Amino acid sequence: MTGLSSKPVVDGTPRPHSLGTWTATLLVFGSSAAVLVVEIVALRLLAPYLGLTLETSTLVIGIALTAIAAGSWLGGRIADQVDPSRLIGPALGLSGAVVALTPAVLRSTAEWAPELLLLIASLTILLPGALLAAVTPIVTKLRLTSLAETGTVVGRLSGVGTFGAIVGTILTGFVLISRLPVSAILLGLGTLLVAGSALVELRTRKWRGTATLTLVVVGAGLATTVAPGACDTETRYHCARVVADPDRSTGRTLVLDGVRHSYVDTDDPTYLEFAYVRAIAAVVDSAFPSGEPLSAHHVGGGGLTFPRYLAATRPGTRSLVSEIDSGVVHIDHSRLGLSPRSGIDVRVEDGRLGLRRLDDAGHDLVVGDAFGGVSVPWHLTTVEAMADVRRVLDDDGLYVANLIDHGNLAFARAEVATLGAVFEHVALLGEPADIGLDPTATSKGGNFVVLASDRPVDLRATQEALDARETGWKIATGADLTSWIGDARRLTDDYAPVDQLLQPYSPRSTR
Repeated sequence: MTGLSSKPVVDGTPRPHSLGTWTATLLVFGSSAAVLVVEIVALRLLAPYLGLTLETSTLVIGIALTAIAAGSWLGGRIADQVDPSRLIGPALGLSGAVVALTPAVLRSTAEWAPELLLLIASLTILLPGALLAAVTPIVTKLRLTSLAETGTVVGRLSGVGTFGAIVGTILTGFVLISRLPVSAILLGLGTLLVAGSALVELRTRKWRGTATLTLVVVGAGLATTVAPGACDTETRYHCARVVADPDRSTGRTLVLDGVRHSYVDTDDPTYLEFAYVRAIAAVVDSAFPSGEPLSAHHVGGGGLTFPRYLAATRPGTRSLVSEIDSGVVHIDHSRLGLSPRSGIDVRVEDGRLGLRRLDDAGHDLVVGDAFGGVSVPWHLTTVEAMADVRRVLDDDGLYVANLIDHGNLAFARAEVATLGAVFEHVALLGEPADIGLDPTATSKGGNFVVLASDRPVDLRATQEALDARETGWKIATGADLTSWIGDARRLTDDYAPVDQLLQPYSPRSTR
């Protein structure tokens, strides 16, 4: 049986229409795949405004599951009360229109009414998700021609729907996002859903809304081109922009998901705009003889500001960088002036896996500056990860890392406690109020730099270097640092709730 046929019988009761096997399979497979496409792409759309954290992912997954549950339940109930053949076209068409409108609506809301973003985001996932989830029970109703085959029909279509969800997940994560902007993915999906609605309408002639929805999709495409918040480039992991500095002709800021990740002066790599980078430079310059080449490994690359600084100030330095996002590496070369002759070797790899590939005791310096949004990926924060850092450092080696935290600084305290479990000497650099050295001032949080080593570091020279670079930062160590850490629990591979500990001030803050 193919297509739509008339007058099937369920225990002798005539029914107006039924679906052929292949038509039913295609509808269930496609609608289930579409739900997962919407879910995954929604995470990418929200990341510039809410951050790409465990909480954001959990929220989106929860909303998507709610939509699937509600759509399945309501779709089944309505299919028992209304001719099911009249429901498929509207479900596909309306969901397609909402999906196509989602990029423009979400980005406009985030810019002009951010207090409504969670509500609007929820609706843009709930509505199409529920409509698409309703397709399976509707199709199941149309396929049931006899109670004797109920188990077979329900089981087959349930399996097809699950397989469609798997294909939608894999296709989006491994193919679509790496090749297409998220707005193009959603516009294309919306177009396919409305086209599917039109094909169903041609067969059933029960609904006449496809023309209107086609106009909505066209309008959504036009709206997306003028909506705020567009990216210069959508990489595998980020919405990326390069912003020129109006006060410095060669200055460029790399913005990833709305966060200023790196500042690069393409003509002068010794110019360091961000305070935390100047602090890292102060630590390294005071810990090693001036001009001495180093063997350095960088966990996280971004705009490669500090590797460029080392190449300029310490000729002969070998810098190996683990940067997970190939799109960011491409921007470094195409937009931020990275020369192939810079002496900087960038590997597209996860930072933890990159550490594992390094030889023991082969580096003078390891720099930790990897972020997803404003959060250090949890697997780079643990005792086990720090033990790997310690393994690749020589006896006089130094680990320096950039951290961000706000509020009660629970994550920063836990990370410093973790480093204390691995290294003999640990110190924390930051604003005096933030690191407990000025009890009369209120802590605001922000960037911190933590240094760790098995050899003592000349902290007086480090403080002089911080002052020379006009950071305004101080150094906490010893009893002051112990008091600041308090009862913070060490992070391990078995326990590292980084997203819950972290209290970001704003997803648009400066790394």
